[in-house]
Amino acid sequence: MPDRVSPFTLEQIGTTAVRFPSGAPIPSITDSSADPYARTRISKDAQVEGVLFWPQEKKTYPSLVLLHEKWGLNAQIKNLANRLACEGYTVIVPNLYGRLGGMVTANEEVAGSLMSRLNETLVMQDINSCCEFLNTRDHAKRNVYGVIGFGMSGALAIRFACQRKRLRGAVAFYGKMIASPTGLKDLCCPVLYHQAGADEWVTAEEVEQLRQAAKEYGKQVEIRTYDGMPHAFCNEMRKDVYRPEAAQMAWEATLAFLSDCFKADR
Repeated sequence: MPDRVSPFTLEQIGTTAVRFPSGAPIPSITDSSADPYARTRISKDAQVEGVLFWPQEKKTYPSLVLLHEKWGLNAQIKNLANRLACEGYTVIVPNLYGRLGGMVTANEEVAGSLMSRLNETLVMQDINSCCEFLNTRDHAKRNVYGVIGFGMSGALAIRFACQRKRLRGAVAFYGKMIASPTGLKDLCCPVLYHQAGADEWVTAEEVEQLRQAAKEYGKQVEIRTYDGMPHAFCNEMRKDVYRPEAAQMAWEATLAFLSDCFKADR
């Protein structure tokens, strides 16, 4: 398959670390400029920390909240954010482990422990605040965003799509089903779900449950199954499970799905 020609190159992508309140009003760029102490004042609110990526051409772009896997905010997820920014999106990657010290790990046991300690309600608040933060950026279209999650955060992406009303689309890579299928009745945007056919973490029954719930509530959920593929087949840092051809297929399908979701906002 020939390499895709993206609208922007990596040299045209800006990146910066970001920090803003969770579940509280977020100062705009103008507010921060007018307050010389804004960057140093200690807030009483919990803070979301992350990394922001955007094309530096002077325009406004649709935005994506990209959620990392159980390993934390590592180089692999930052690389994905850069690639999405090259496609013409403003991309924010929040550190979902910020309240746990912001750890990054390659150890399976440590990653599992971090994942089990997440407070899902607070994480949903943090992701929601990412959308509010994007509304303050002069290169991001206001209230025009989607969410993408992998593994652990694939389930978070689906749940967030059932919570945030102003959302254009959600993409979940081999994520578990949300706790209660009835929650899908509140789904407010199209969903693309990538199923690893040989997944040992997410069962075929769970994916079928997603399919049936979407049908029951009349929701737009597309499920793409990659036969024989293991969990995390898109993660190039895990050589034991990475499958480049299937990963490329999933990437192209994701870009096409996002393009369709944002076609009215281009």
